[in-house]
Amino acid sequence: MLVRECMSRDIKMCRPDMPIGAAAKLMSEKDVGFLPVGDDDRLHGIITDRDIAVRAVAHAKDHNTPVSEVMSSEVMYCFEDQEVDEVADNMAAIQVRRMPVVDRDKRLVGVISLADAVRRQSDAATHALEGVVKPGGLHTQAA
Repeated sequence: MLVRECMSRDIKMCRPDMPIGAAAKLMSEKDVGFLPVGDDDRLHGIITDRDIAVRAVAHAKDHNTPVSEVMSSEVMYCFEDQEVDEVADNMAAIQVRRMPVVDRDKRLVGVISLADAVRRQSDAATHALEGVVKPGGLHTQAA
């Protein structure tokens, strides 16, 4: 199964200059914990509710702090025409639960989550889930 067959297409993107308070409000309104960051449909990074908590609130940053100051700028993404099992394996290796999906022109077209893969009963999703829930990894907030 291809990523485009199970990814979420209804995504909201925030701009790098958006205040983190506005990003948090958008997350709350959309009931999401992850927002791609960029201009138009070009990715610059991602911000999660955890980024806001650990990189902003824990360091007493103001709610007007730009997203660019607390976002993860190393963007891990996948292509919409990749196999879900391949992407799930990659998600396990880098310990992420969600990943932006781009087309071959590297324009944002969606987001895939482990939940998307599990709903499609991907065998690799189970492996990915095991890898993601291990403590630590590349994107640990302790650094």
